[in-house]
Formats: sequence, structure tokens, C-alpha cells
Amino acid sequence: MAREQRKLAAIVAADVVGYSRLMGRDESGTLARLKAHRSERLEPALARNGGRLVKSTGDGVLAEFGSAVDALTAAIEFQQSVAESNRNQPEDQRVVFRIGIHLGDLLVEGDDLYGDGVNVAARLEGETPPGGILISRAVREAVEGRLKAKLQALGELTLKNIERPIRAFRVVWDEADWQASGRGSAHKGNPSTAPAWALASDDKPSIAVLPFANLSGDPQQEYFVDGLVEDIIAALSRMPWYFVIARNSSFAYKGRFVDVRQVGSELGVRYVLEGSVRKAGNRLRISGQLIDTMTGNHIWADRYDGALEDVFDLQDSITSSVVAVITPKVVQAEIARAQAKPTNSLSAYDLYLRALALAFEDKPDSYNQALTLLYRVVELDPNYSSAYGLIANCYWNRLIQHMVPLGEERARGVEAARRAVEIGRDNPDALARGGLGIALLGERPEEGLPHLERALALSPNAHIVARYAAMGFVMVGDHAKALGLYERTLQLSPLDVWAGEAYFGIALLHFFAGRFEESISWADRALGEGRELGVSLAVRVAATAAADRPPEEVQAVFQRWLASPAPRPSIATIRQRMWGFRQIDVEAFVAALRKAGLPE
Repeated sequence: MAREQRKLAAIVAADVVGYSRLMGRDESGTLARLKAHRSERLEPALARNGGRLVKSTGDGVLAEFGSAVDALTAAIEFQQSVAESNRNQPEDQRVVFRIGIHLGDLLVEGDDLYGDGVNVAARLEGETPPGGILISRAVREAVEGRLKAKLQALGELTLKNIERPIRAFRVVWDEADWQASGRGSAHKGNPSTAPAWALASDDKPSIAVLPFANLSGDPQQEYFVDGLVEDIIAALSRMPWYFVIARNSSFAYKGRFVDVRQVGSELGVRYVLEGSVRKAGNRLRISGQLIDTMTGNHIWADRYDGALEDVFDLQDSITSSVVAVITPKVVQAEIARAQAKPTNSLSAYDLYLRALALAFEDKPDSYNQALTLLYRVVELDPNYSSAYGLIANCYWNRLIQHMVPLGEERARGVEAARRAVEIGRDNPDALARGGLGIALLGERPEEGLPHLERALALSPNAHIVARYAAMGFVMVGDHAKALGLYERTLQLSPLDVWAGEAYFGIALLHFFAGRFEESISWADRALGEGRELGVSLAVRVAATAAADRPPEEVQAVFQRWLASPAPRPSIATIRQRMWGFRQIDVEAFVAALRKAGLPE
């Protein structure tokens, strides 16, 4: 039997991001641009650096190099030249590549290469952000200090069909150090600052949780401090809207005093969470702060106190609180970042954030603008499940808050909601919005509950998930569960800009239970948030009338409701909007509004 031929080589795997979408939109134009990139940029980069094109398959290519330094040099030169070329292209026509590189022992058959080394490179490429490069530890050990590039540790990645975890590194570089010609690019030098576009992920906020400082003077508390940080990392990692740096990478900073901007540059993250633990007697105080590594600004800071004997309960409580509270802060920061970008260079993620900001305004025109942006998002990325969820969210708020005619709104909202839960089966945000969209707009409200339950199971510390799930259970009459979820929402994020929705939900639950004074109190809290929500005013009117408050008070609240921006309500429109609620609850609500003077 002939002895199999093997070789040690650096293997480069590359493909086009969103190729099917590009081809579906413009086959001839996309193919022409792809061929131009290969002939004008890829092939020259391979030739300059001693690479060989092994094969090309559709939008993908596989190349080999005898040197890891040459392989990474060619990859950076290629990505740099593609980025320069794309600057003159409309965003929706840009052909963007991602690249994975591994150094390993390969099986040779003719001109082709096989084996685990090829698979690792291909799987790394699949995990790479658009326009980026990921390398394995073997490549990093071969190239470190030999190129003007920074290698940011991502920890161990679990790659599809690769039995062992692969330690991966993101490559970032300064454009000024790399020209398409390659002159001077492979010289030894200090790593330069990573360009902003090369941060950990360009389609979701990236965060590193640093080891908290143990200020208690008690070494035995280290286990608690480290355990707290590990729990926070694990909880954040379960949320698909974050890119979270692995524990092994963030714990490399344990015991070191470092500037968060340096951490941001080295790990490629936009946000850093740091903190400290101090023990005094049998009490513990935990402090935390979230920092934007690009500006150095503090986005959030808080502290937590508890008894040492309840140390593990305290650890769980702090984990859930920190994760829940920083999420809306990060969302606000991401929206501000997206709004500061030029409107001609927006990705699907940036468009989504702008739409989210418009939805927060809760006005008919703002919902119209948000929907326009969101339909652009799903054109760019047909699998953007959160965008479909937000589309459903916009439709149900237009219908319920602003009493717009049903028309096609309901059908479009249900369609988006079903698309959200279909694509986003593991995305709690999409499941929550989509599940509630199905409950509010679909034919059978109970069909939305399994998606809401799954969202809760996937992300128990997400306030938005709890809030939407609560309303689903209000509708089907599981009021005890709904009340518990609303209380959980306020516990998780007491300062949330949408806390008024939870207040409204609690007010509605108290009304259905016949606790009219409590309903009035919670409705007033909802209105006190500065948001004249028509639904909150409706509950306030109904509860005031049902509580037999003085007629002049009932009329004052009633007239305030009629003067709100929403179209003039009637018993018929209220029934339309509450069609999915339990009949006994609807009849009680309608009877109170009729008592207040609402016409049929």
C-alpha cells in the first residue's frame, strides 16, 4: 500500500458574507465583483506571499502557504484591498469576505488538501466577523511579534464538527501600516491600535467582564469573587445580542491594574464591566461599573450590599441584577453610536438600532419610520430574527396604543411575528416579541405562549422577555403568573425607560381582580413616567369609575383620555383591541368604561 502523503502548511479559508442574498438581488453584478476581487486582489496577494490557490467553490476559496507569516500577510493585504475597493461601492452591493487561518498537518491528494487542518480553518472562517480574520493558536504562536497586527484572544471556541475546543485569536491592524502592495507590511513592530470596525463583532455589542478586585483582605473570599464574575459571564453569554469574551481571556487581567481602553484594544471589545468586593464584618459590598472602551465614559455604576451568610443567594441576586440592568444601558449606548454614524454607511444592525430608537418614541409617525428601516434590515439580512420581532412589535403598538384601523396591520404583524419565532428559535428577544405578536394579533392567543415560555427559559434575567411574557399570560387569564413576571421585570430593571408598560400591566391585573384602588395607583405610576399611554389612561378611567370615585374625578380622567393623541375611542374599538383577552375580563373592563361615559 502506498504511503499517504502529508505536509505541514498554513491553510487559509475565505468566503463571502451574505453571498446568497447578494446573488438573489443582483446575480451578474455580484459575480462580476467577486471575480474582480479574486483576479485583482486575491491572486496578487497569493503571488506576492508565496501562496497557492488550492481550490475555489462558489464564493469560497482555499489557499495554502509554507509559512504562517506569509499566510497572515496575504490575508491582511487582501482584506485591506477589498475594504479600500468597497468604499466606492453602495453598501448593498459590497462583496465582503471573512477569513480563517490554521497551521497544521494536512493530507495531500494530487493538488488538493484534506484533513483536520482544513476543517479547522473553514470553521474558524465561519465564526469570523465580516471583513475580519480569525486564526488558531498554532498560527498565533508562529506569527506573534513578526507582523504589524494585534492578536486579540477570544478564548476557546467550540466549532461545528471539531471535537476539541480551538483557542482562537482575532487579527486587527491599522490601515496605515498595510497597503495593498504589501510594501513594508511584514516588518516587525509594535502592534497598533485596532481600527473601530475590527472590534469584536460589528453586528452586536461586545463586552468583557474583568475579574473583580477582592478588597476584603480575606484571601478566602477569592472563590466568591471569581464565582460571581464567572456567573455574570455565563449569564451574558446566554444572551444572543452580546458578543462576550471568554473567561480564560478576561481572567488574563486578574491582579493587574490596566486602563480599560487598553483592554478594549487588546480584546477587541466596546464595553468592559469591572468591579470590586469588600468585606466588613459579616457584610459584603459589591460594586460594579460598565465602561465604554472607545471613550472611557462610565455608562452605569451601582453597588450591592448583603450578609455573608447568604453569600450564594447574594451572588445569584447580583448576577441577575447586573445582567438585567446593564442591558438597557448598552442598548441606549449602541443606539447613540448608530445615530452618530453617517446614514450612507449603515449595516443591518445599525438600521435596527435606529428603528429601535424610533419605536421607543411611541408615536404613529415614529412607528412608520421604524417599519421603513426594519424592512430595509430584513432585505439586507433575511434571517435577522430580532428585526422581524420588532416589526411585529411596531404593528401591535400602532393598533393598540394609537387605535389605527386594523386593515392589513394585523396580518402583517402576525406574519412578522411568526417569522421571528421561526428564525429566532434560540433568540429570546425574537421569541418574546414574536410570541406576544402572535398572542395579540393572531387567531388564537394561546399559540404565542410556548414561544414566550421558551424565551423565559433561554433568558431568565432579561427584563424585556419577562415583560412581554407577562402580557401574554394576562391575556389568557393566568393573572398570578403574569403578576409575578411583572414584579420580576421591575426587580430586574427598576429604571428601565419602558417601566411604564409594566406599571400598566400591573394596573390592568389589579382591575381584573377587582382591586380598583390598587389599579388606580399603578395606572398613575404608569402615567407618571411621562408617557401619555392611551392604554394607561383607559385603565385609569375604568378603575376610577369602578371604584365609585366622585363623578367629577371620573370625568376629569375621562376627558384627559379623550384628549390624548390617539383617535377617539369607543366600546367597539376597545372590544376590537381586547378580542384575545378572556371574555369575563373584557366585559368587566367595557362595563366600567361604559359607566364612565364611553359611547358604543
